[in-house]
Amino acid sequence: MSLLVVGTVAFDAIETPFGKTDKILGGAATYISLAASYFTKKMNLVSVVGDDFPQEHIDMLNKHHVDTTGLQVIKGEKTFFWAGKYHNDMNSRDTITTELNVLANFNPIVPEAYQDCDFLMLGNLMPQVQQKVIAQLKKRPKLIVLDTMNFWMDIAMPELLEALKQIDVLTINDSEARQLSGEYSLVKAAQKILDMGPKYLIIKKGEHGALLFNKEQVFFAPALPLEDVFDPTGAGDSFAGGFIGYLAETEDISFENMKRAIIFGSATASFCVEKFGTENLVGLTQEQVDSRVQEFVDLVQFDIALV
Repeated sequence: MSLLVVGTVAFDAIETPFGKTDKILGGAATYISLAASYFTKKMNLVSVVGDDFPQEHIDMLNKHHVDTTGLQVIKGEKTFFWAGKYHNDMNSRDTITTELNVLANFNPIVPEAYQDCDFLMLGNLMPQVQQKVIAQLKKRPKLIVLDTMNFWMDIAMPELLEALKQIDVLTINDSEARQLSGEYSLVKAAQKILDMGPKYLIIKKGEHGALLFNKEQVFFAPALPLEDVFDPTGAGDSFAGGFIGYLAETEDISFENMKRAIIFGSATASFCVEKFGTENLVGLTQEQVDSRVQEFVDLVQFDIALV
């Protein structure tokens, strides 16, 4: 089953209490694709970069089974750039610089060779751009997952609500769930959001794990306690990549399999935060991934007798 990933491929400059970087590889679609590559080997990418984007990064994506035919390279323009600084709690950050560059006029084009996609992951982009991708597909994918953020809720809520009617799974964090629904209780928030269109909702809670909802069921997965958390920048996207990568490989979109996919997503996110940027998502072995997943299993597995 093929997976189509649409989102940003970018440069980031990051500062945390543990250090800082110059321009490094980032972008939602980059994290999603790298994380998904450990579970599925047929992956296509639609994004845009400037001619300042190094070929070595494209080669690295190709080595991770990512087809970059749909990666537009705009001559004479620069790649999207974001710089941010994290506070000591690592949960809050300040944006220092945002340079849209090629992203300002991004018109996603789905190549003919990508039309057979069975799974579609729409990374965090303008809701209008996300809808353009869905409209280009000749047949509806088996599963459409969409990520968004509070910024779009602030400036493009009508367009976002329209996009939500066309998808199967929405992934957002807890503060975004509260903003979108107007409810503080995440259980009440989930039910309101599911009424907006998605069949499933994932609420990411960072170091406190993730919740999966449908109309009748809820599942909670903890985050793995880690000794070192250097950079949370791509954690949510790495989570989404592991989640949809596992679903695409297993071809099973039942609630029970989504529970398993949440664990695989959490495992890839845990790798991501241990180093800056995408560094720790490149070149992992299957043994490393399997071992990390087993750590999650051991974390939550226990025997209990009810008397």
